Amino acid sequence: MRVVVVGASGNAGTSLLQALAGAGNVESVVGIARRRPDAVFAKTTWVEADVERDDLVQHFRGADAVVHLAWRIQPSHDLASLWRTNVEGSTRVFRAVAAAGVPALVYASSIGVYSPAPKDRAVDESWPRDGVRTSFYSRHKAEVERRLDRFERELPGVRVVRLRPALLFKRDAASGIRRLFLGPFLPSPLLRRELIPAIPDVPGLRFQAVHSRDVGEAYRLAVTSDVRGPFNVAAEPVLDSGELARILRARRVPVSARALRAAAAASWRLHLQPTPPGWIDLALGVPVMDVTRARQELGWVPTVSASDAFAELVEGIRERAGVETPPLAPATGGPARVREIVSGIGRREG
Repeated sequence: MRVVVVGASGNAGTSLLQALAGAGNVESVVGIARRRPDAVFAKTTWVEADVERDDLVQHFRGADAVVHLAWRIQPSHDLASLWRTNVEGSTRVFRAVAAAGVPALVYASSIGVYSPAPKDRAVDESWPRDGVRTSFYSRHKAEVERRLDRFERELPGVRVVRLRPALLFKRDAASGIRRLFLGPFLPSPLLRRELIPAIPDVPGLRFQAVHSRDVGEAYRLAVTSDVRGPFNVAAEPVLDSGELARILRARRVPVSARALRAAAAASWRLHLQPTPPGWIDLALGVPVMDVTRARQELGWVPTVSASDAFAELVEGIRERAGVETPPLAPATGGPARVREIVSGIGRREG
């Protein structure tokens, strides 16, 4: 097989490249990224291309499958720019798949595509997909799935798979995740368990996570198996304040969702950190996903618990871990994180 991975240099992409390197039925991989990485992966040839403007058809011709992972969550103060990449860029990928005659398309959807749901039961892939209104990330994911619905109706001969993973954690993505969500002012060495005395205990805050390496394996299975449709991807246990306190050996301090959201909103508006309050709404609103279909039809079984994946991420942030790709490399933020600071923290990419 020849596989093309769009957005191959990020968290999920690097994990997928590792999984494809070990797949005997995959002969070659084209990794498409906006900026050429220095990292080397077996079987992978890097190609620079931007989903917003470059010709993708030439890179897709002759492929047995295209995996679309490219997505941006920064700059969070420039929603028009994010829409051009996330929604219009995804549409260009789908059109290029059709024009190049690629027989299979695997798309990186998300738990964020789902409408709000009660947290006391797990939902399957049939749950409504209208997103969480106050989260741009969720709105964009819902819109792209609607466009993919149309693509499937118009091209029923293309095998389309949608993976809807929970939060993706791994040590090697720590520097990238810190930049995207926490910003330049967090002193990484302070993320020691003994230096985190307390965490906020927010009612209703329950979320799922999964190790990025396990998600890479799920994408590999989607590429190489004769399956179609959506698959929820998450590991046990569901994470809440009690579990996070156990992992970090911290005590819980009651904080209302309203207070947490207000703090996030104020610090984001002041450009002190890059995460808008919609991410709080997303964490509080998205459902708990049932992953039975992924286990039964994909044969996917996570090898790392959600708790261990989170603990690995925290250690990775403390140790400034990363991979030599532009989204994940520790040096991307610049000396003393100066590139992140001069970018306006959420106004433009550093």
